[in-house]
Amino acid sequence: MIKKRLIISLTLLAIWVIFYMNLQVISDFIVDDLLKLKAGDHFTKSLRFFIYETPKVLLLLSLIIFFVGIIRSYFSPEKTRKALEGKSLFAGNVMAASLGVVTPFCSCSAIPLFLGFVEAGIPIGVTFSFLIAAPMINEVAIVLLLGLFGWKVTLIYMITGLTIAISSGWLIGKLNLNKYVQDWVFKAKSGEQSILEEKFSWNDRIDLGYNTVKEIVGKIWIYILLGIAVGAGAHGYIPEDYMAAIMGSDAWYSVPLSILIGVPLYSNAAGIIPIVSVLIEKGASLGTALAFMMSVIGLSLPEIIILKKVLKTRMLVIFVSIVATGILIVGLIFNFVL
Repeated sequence: MIKKRLIISLTLLAIWVIFYMNLQVISDFIVDDLLKLKAGDHFTKSLRFFIYETPKVLLLLSLIIFFVGIIRSYFSPEKTRKALEGKSLFAGNVMAASLGVVTPFCSCSAIPLFLGFVEAGIPIGVTFSFLIAAPMINEVAIVLLLGLFGWKVTLIYMITGLTIAISSGWLIGKLNLNKYVQDWVFKAKSGEQSILEEKFSWNDRIDLGYNTVKEIVGKIWIYILLGIAVGAGAHGYIPEDYMAAIMGSDAWYSVPLSILIGVPLYSNAAGIIPIVSVLIEKGASLGTALAFMMSVIGLSLPEIIILKKVLKTRMLVIFVSIVATGILIVGLIFNFVL
């Protein structure tokens, strides 16, 4: 049975490689030979971008998520919480942010995770490092960044995102802000909780990989299409260097403006990253683009609304301000120092 699964998986991987390596040829064939569109036309540029980038992103996403799904079979909320128990503040922040990258939690999990961490005696600052890293640096963001920007920008994004998560959580912990958590949170009693060790065979883990692909891609494919469609329109119709005037490194206000615009917006990585890639192509600076992307993904409006149920208003304002300041510093460093 394992041999059969392995043969099927390797066959699918071979098909994936062949298709991925020939995406440019296929997109050019569709645009130039089948549709016979005029080269250099605005619409042609937009359509070529859309036809090439859509399967590219979906293919990368499916492959990476498959392996992430297998990795996630080794994690659970209980195991994550147990791993963080008893850690000192800074060590806990580092571990929490790192676990946030690889664990399958999103904004909808914010309250139960927050409660579980508090009940286990995990410091508030450590909990926030996890909550900041989990949505900001996930497999969707990493795959899209790899596909659209390459490994250097992806690495920069991951390092700066982890730095923001760790430092923001550490600062929140140092400020001793427990009094600004809703009173009922500390009164909640979880009692003795046992961590059930779920046993998975290798076949089970492969199935989990496939199921994770179906679940995640099934939820976000529409955002990918919309994001790439907007990016394709900008690619074809926005003049070269147009964005440099308002989002370039020479515009001192570009980073704070991008954060102010980004924080109230709601989008996930699948929707915003294709748009950001075109903004950079059209003249936006890397620092401004990273700041905009992080503010949209890392400070999502739904998560803030959900967290309002467990945090008092002052704590929410402090949380958003600290994270936004970290994002601002990252953007300014990349624009004016590097």
